[in-house]
Amino acid sequence: MGTNGKTQSDDESTEATSKKGTLASLVSKLRSKSNEMSTFAGDAASLDKYYVPIDSYEGRHRYDPKATWSKDEEQSLIRKLDIRVCAYCCLMFFALQLDRGNISQALSDTFLEDLGMNTNDFNTGQTIFYVSFLAAELPSQLISKKIGPDNWIPIQMISWSIVACCQAKLTGRATFFLTRALLGIIEGGFIPDVILYLSYFYKSKELPIRLSFFWGAYGCTFIVSAFLAFGILHLRGYQGLAGWQWLFALEGGLTVLIGIFSWLYLPPSPYQTANTRQAVTPSLLWQALKDYDMWPIYLLGFTWTTPHICATAYLTLVLRGLNFDTFETNLLTVPAYVLFITQLVFWTWVSEKINNRYLVVLLCQIYMFPLLVGLEVLPAGAAYAWSRYVLNMMLVGFPYVHAIIGELPSSTPPMDLPFLFQGAKGKKFRFLRVVECVGCSRHNKPQRRLRPYMSKEGSMKCLV
Repeated sequence: MGTNGKTQSDDESTEATSKKGTLASLVSKLRSKSNEMSTFAGDAASLDKYYVPIDSYEGRHRYDPKATWSKDEEQSLIRKLDIRVCAYCCLMFFALQLDRGNISQALSDTFLEDLGMNTNDFNTGQTIFYVSFLAAELPSQLISKKIGPDNWIPIQMISWSIVACCQAKLTGRATFFLTRALLGIIEGGFIPDVILYLSYFYKSKELPIRLSFFWGAYGCTFIVSAFLAFGILHLRGYQGLAGWQWLFALEGGLTVLIGIFSWLYLPPSPYQTANTRQAVTPSLLWQALKDYDMWPIYLLGFTWTTPHICATAYLTLVLRGLNFDTFETNLLTVPAYVLFITQLVFWTWVSEKINNRYLVVLLCQIYMFPLLVGLEVLPAGAAYAWSRYVLNMMLVGFPYVHAIIGELPSSTPPMDLPFLFQGAKGKKFRFLRVVECVGCSRHNKPQRRLRPYMSKEGSMKCLV
C-alpha cells in the first residue's frame, strides 16, 4: 500500500515536471517567435515577388525572402552602423559647416574693414554663394550616383577645404566673390549625397533619428566653431596676419585632413556592389521630376527655413550691432545652438513617436511666427538689446525639421501602388493619389534590413 502510494506520487510528480517543462518550452518558443524577424512581415510575405531583383543585378543570388534573424542581432548591427557610418557622416557634416559657416565668425572680427567692404558687399557675396550652391546641387548628385558617394564626397571635401584655406589671402571684394562662388559650386550636393549614402545602410523607419544626429552635427559645429574662433581670433597680429586670416587657414587645414581620411575610410555600401555606381539617364531624371506626389515635399524643402535663415546668417552682425565685442559675440551664439540641437532631436523623436511628419513641420512654422512679429515691433535702442538677443536666440534655435523633410522621399510609399486599384477611374483615382501623398506622413509598411537593390528612379527622387 505504501509502495503503491509512493509510486503514484512519483508518477504525479514526474507528470507535473513534464507539464512544467512543456509549458516552459512553449513559452520559450513563443518568446523566440516574437523575437524573430524576417525580410517580409506577416501577411506581406506574399509581396516578395514584387521585390525580386532583375536578372542582371550582380547581387541577385543574395536575395532571400525567407531569411530570418533576431531583434538582438538587428540591434547589434544598428549599433555598429551608428558608430562606423552615421557618426562619421556627422563628422563630415561638421567639416562642411566649419568651412561654410566660419564667415560668421570672421564678421565678428575686422573682416569687412580689412577688405574695404560693407554689409551690402557681404550680402552680395552670400547671394553668389547660395546661387552657386543651388546650381551645383543636381550636377553634383548626378556625379555622385555615377562614381559613388564614397568617392565623390571626399573629393568635394578636399576641394572645398583648399578653397577655404585660400580665403586667408583675400584682398578685396572681387576675390571674396570668387571664393564664395567656388565654395558654393563645390559644396553643392554634399548634403543629399550623404542622405543617399545613409539610405544604403538604414531602413526608412530608422533614418529620421539618424538624420537628426546628422543635422545635430550642424548645430554642434556652431558651438565648437564659436570656441575655436574665440581662441584663433586672439592670434590677430601674429606673423602679420589678421585674426580672420588665421581662422580660415587653420580651420580649412583641419577639414583637408578629414577629407583625406574620408577617402580611405568610407565603405561603398553594405553589399559593396556596382549598384552604387549607376548613372542616371535623362529619361529617369524626367520621370522623377514628373512625380507630382513628391511636389509638396519639394515645396516644403524650398520654403520651410525662410524665416530662420536670415537670423542665422546675420546673428553675429546683429550682436555686434548690439554693442557686444568680438569675443562676447562668439560666445553669445552658443545658447542658440544648444537650443537648436535640443529641439532638432526632440521633434524628430516626436514625429516618429506619433507617426506624423507633416504636423511637426507645421508646428515649426507656428513657433517662428510670434518671434518674427516680436522682432518687428520691438523698439530699437540699447534698453531692448537683451530682449532682441533672446528673440534672435529662440529664432535660431527653432524646431529644425530638416531631418524629417529629408527623410520623407525615403518613407513615401511606392508610387506604383495604384496597380492594385486598376479599376479606379476619374475622381476616385485622383483622390487615391492624393491620399497616397498625404499618407506618407502616417504609414506602416514592411521594411527590409538590407534592400537587395535601389532603382535609379527611386534614387533620383531622393536626389531631387
